[in-house]
Amino acid sequence: MKKRGMLLTVALVLIISLILVGCGGGGGATTDGGSGGGGGGTQELLFATGGTAGTYYPLGGAIASVWNENIEGVNVTIQPSGASVENLRLLDSRDADIVMAMNNIADDAWKGVGSFDGQVVQGFKAVGVVYPEIIQGVGLVEKGVLTIEDQAGKTVAGGPPGSGTAATTPHIFSAYGLADGDMTVVNDTFGDAVDKMKDGHLDAAWNVLGAPASAIVDLLTTKEIAFLEIKGDALTQLQADFPLVAPHVIPAGTYNFKGTDYPDIHTIALQAVLYVRDDMDEDTVYNLVKFMYEKNADITKSHATGSQILLENALNGITTDFHAGAIKYYEEKGMM
Repeated sequence: MKKRGMLLTVALVLIISLILVGCGGGGGATTDGGSGGGGGGTQELLFATGGTAGTYYPLGGAIASVWNENIEGVNVTIQPSGASVENLRLLDSRDADIVMAMNNIADDAWKGVGSFDGQVVQGFKAVGVVYPEIIQGVGLVEKGVLTIEDQAGKTVAGGPPGSGTAATTPHIFSAYGLADGDMTVVNDTFGDAVDKMKDGHLDAAWNVLGAPASAIVDLLTTKEIAFLEIKGDALTQLQADFPLVAPHVIPAGTYNFKGTDYPDIHTIALQAVLYVRDDMDEDTVYNLVKFMYEKNADITKSHATGSQILLENALNGITTDFHAGAIKYYEEKGMM
């Protein structure tokens, strides 16, 4: 009986130990007893991106594939989301491990202003710039929406809830003298907005996208659109209010309608930045940085925006703290 009791006690201790091991660790779940810093297991990381019709989601998938192919012991899974604002909250709540977000939205989160008014969100660290975030607004020519001012009295998609687009467009509209109530603003995803524009149920739409954006190219197969440019005095006012905003020109020929190229399109850009949980281990983040920049040619094979993932732009416009793993990589490259 004593021997049987001792065996039961040992078995109970082993079970409790296994449970405790399974509950431990941070910076992503692990399987096979592994940990974020190695040890033979697989570290499961969740990468929150954006809407499926935007740039974040497909580009995030291309980046994740490169990481999974090159970083031993790491498996990155992407998921769609409401983009920047939601993504940073997901990092802070530990419901995501990696995200893409606009640099101005991260700056707001760090300070507890804008979409984060009254709530400082700092549970994340910067990894590096992914690509320029180009604000693109389009209007249906058949509805008479040729400029930003023409949106008055129209129905406009200003960006989905929790996105950097939705946090930015009100300021753009204000710079052009459009106040709340001057138009009907809906919060469709850009994919849904494009579908509604095809059907004539929406007059204009905005999103933060790489160029050319596949959703806009798709819209141009059936509808003539005008690109709603941001320039002149309104741009000057916008830059005074938001110093992180920079003028951006989408080159002539990027888009065309029935074989006719659009000329240069004047708009603004911010930066799409990769952020991670602030408690992610240094080695993992080092490898995320390394392979995102050093394997950008492989990323480009899956998504054209990969060509814009350039090491020389990695630090541009980032005002929040960098992760130690990223700092280590940049120091090796003589950038910090």
